[in-house]
Amino acid sequence: MAIPTTTSRGFPTPPDLEQLNRLSRGTAIEALGIVFTAAGDDWLQATMPVDARTRQPYGLLHGGASVLLAETLGSSAGNLCVAEGQVCVGVEINANHLRAVRSGRVTGTARPLHVGGRTQVWEIHIEDERGRLCCVSRLTLAVVAADAG
Repeated sequence: MAIPTTTSRGFPTPPDLEQLNRLSRGTAIEALGIVFTAAGDDWLQATMPVDARTRQPYGLLHGGASVLLAETLGSSAGNLCVAEGQVCVGVEINANHLRAVRSGRVTGTARPLHVGGRTQVWEIHIEDERGRLCCVSRLTLAVVAADAG
């Protein structure tokens, strides 16, 4: 399988944020209000509101919503790094919730730790509106043939 060449573990082509947001329509991503907002050579960023859709009964950002944001970012970034005919699928994700968030918006940023031909590992930091780290997550992806996913 051909692996696209990346420089500095970066994306082979610049991410198309409009395309990523279009692909999110009609999914859990859209339902939770997640929007891709920025990208660099090797990172991808999205925001998510902290509101009735993403809070748990005690008024705090639900850990599961944070994990959904993290997996969305890591999987989307990973899929930007594979050759045509390949896709990335989640194998394992973990998250440490470091700070409670009650309102506003959180911003997640995914950066690669490893981008290989069979696996990828992404680290995702989620921050509150004041730039304080709220959650750190690590996502492991398998690279598989698109028709095998």
